[in-house]
Amino acid sequence: MMIMIAAAAENNALGKDNKIVWHLPNDYKRFKRLTSGHHIIMGRKTFESIQKPLPDRTNIIVTRQKDYQVPGCIIVDSIEKALQACPQGQDSFIIGGGEIYTIGLPHADKIELTRVHGSFEADAFFPEINDTEWKLEASEFNEKDEKHNYDYTYLTFIRK
Repeated sequence: MMIMIAAAAENNALGKDNKIVWHLPNDYKRFKRLTSGHHIIMGRKTFESIQKPLPDRTNIIVTRQKDYQVPGCIIVDSIEKALQACPQGQDSFIIGGGEIYTIGLPHADKIELTRVHGSFEADAFFPEINDTEWKLEASEFNEKDEKHNYDYTYLTFIRK
């Protein structure tokens, strides 16, 4: 299954200046738990914001830069080549950023979205989830607390 995993605000904001604009430690833990042991697909800018391959995952970077090299990562020039690099019959994840989510959405079977309750100024956005194509399968609300500055909800969508 090809799964998109993201945290996006109510206005679909993902981040600004290649940075996430909120801090949700429990969401980071969930991301790690869900993606560990799997292939993950990301754009070059997302990789550069992370600054190193994520451990215990096969990191696939999509970039148009011809000579882009990162030790320990698979480098491809299209979402189609990234998808081909993922093993059949296993879950793989598209982890961002905005452009990769947009071109990856038609290939996704499932979306694991953390909806951050707030609107933020951003320069990268998650694509709209069309309810004629996607069914909400699960929802889990989490209140802000001393470690989380915003309420957030884990949403799981399955393609209809």
